[in-house]
Amino acid sequence: MERPNAWLTYSESEIKELEDVAKKYRHFLNVGKTERECVTQIVKEAEEAGYVSIEEKRRNGEALKAGDKVYEVGMKKIIALYHIGEDDLAEGMNILCAHIDSPRLDIKQNPLYEDTDLAYLDTHYYGGVKKYQWVAIPLAMHGVIVKKDGSVVEVNIGEDEEDPILYITDLLIHLAGQQMAKKASEVIEGEKMDILIGSQPLKDLPDDKKKEAVKENVLRILGEKYGVEEEDFLSAELEIVPAGKARDCGLDRSMIAGYGQDDRVCAYTSLLAFLEMDAPKRTSCCLLVDKEEIGSVGATGMQSHFFENSVAELLDAMGQYSDLKLRKTLKNSSMLSSDVSAGYDPAYAEAFEKKNSAYLGRGIVLNKFTGARGKSGSNDANAEYVARVRRIFDNHKVAFQTAELGKVDVGGGGTIAFIAALYGMEVIDSGVAVLSMHAPWEVTSKADVYEAKKAYKAFLLEA
Repeated sequence: MERPNAWLTYSESEIKELEDVAKKYRHFLNVGKTERECVTQIVKEAEEAGYVSIEEKRRNGEALKAGDKVYEVGMKKIIALYHIGEDDLAEGMNILCAHIDSPRLDIKQNPLYEDTDLAYLDTHYYGGVKKYQWVAIPLAMHGVIVKKDGSVVEVNIGEDEEDPILYITDLLIHLAGQQMAKKASEVIEGEKMDILIGSQPLKDLPDDKKKEAVKENVLRILGEKYGVEEEDFLSAELEIVPAGKARDCGLDRSMIAGYGQDDRVCAYTSLLAFLEMDAPKRTSCCLLVDKEEIGSVGATGMQSHFFENSVAELLDAMGQYSDLKLRKTLKNSSMLSSDVSAGYDPAYAEAFEKKNSAYLGRGIVLNKFTGARGKSGSNDANAEYVARVRRIFDNHKVAFQTAELGKVDVGGGGTIAFIAALYGMEVIDSGVAVLSMHAPWEVTSKADVYEAKKAYKAFLLEA
């Protein structure tokens, strides 16, 4: 059952629409390199489309009704958007869900030190990374520093052409005999992934500070530019990400290369489809979450009660809340839980089973079976629901394919569908094929980005 390449089906007008989607998506990747930045941009685009916060509605004493467009944000890292339909909410919602966190490096709480006239920041890695991919490339710092008085300082260093970049050093090949003999997982040790941040010592220091003159100069710069001191690192969230903008990839410009496509490609296409919807018959929801890369844990991950509490608030604002109605709303909902799939890479064919792999350019991917090896951690969507999703996609001429993540014994993975399934709702994993998943720069097909957006819109209309 080989699926056709979607590029062969497009008209000129569809190519134009595809490029428009790709342009918007690249912009989102550029302005949303952290969860906070993603949520900020999502709120901006949602408000431009007429959405208001549930909190604002509550403050104004306004009850929610069919046609209303609202959103709720949790800790600036997770967001749920709702377009209220005509049907009783207890009949369920059509939900698009994806995550907005990506593998990266985080600055530790006590990070700044000097060694031999070089200043560094300690890091730890977040999510599954090949550590050796993060050395000797241009890096940027994004995040916030919150001072004791509660004021928030936004940090963005390394993206503007006039900005300095940051850097993790590697050992020169001439001296790397022992290093090159190590396993790939050991070539770069986690504790050696420190960010080079300065080398110029500060002059005219008192004797007790001369030994750390470079560090003192860094602190001087931070104080002058951001008004912060060393202690403020204790209450900072600073993320190290690849510097630079997402780019067209390939001589034919058919692909997009950029950081954070896992899983902002599914998040943003879900948002685009959601914001284009006219007043729905059945309530639509777009849920974009944090912490998927480390198990969907914490207050802003899918395992938190944020979504459940948000739906409870929605019912309350409609004057319909009860515990039973909340349970019915969640149980009767249908979800596409979207995350990227490993795109088949002929350079590493030994890791894939060709008949059940995701291919660039063949449309959105459905993953009935997720999990690893014997499918531990799996969510198995029932056959009836898979058939329903197939029918929806075919009705709307959406290019789609099915896949599993690699050969059975090689590994595997999954996303957040298993958490939503706990409510008894219908849910299936889906997403976009990616090359070099979890690398600092990942690659997707513009055709798949476009088909994902089409798929999400079709699902909202008919699920």
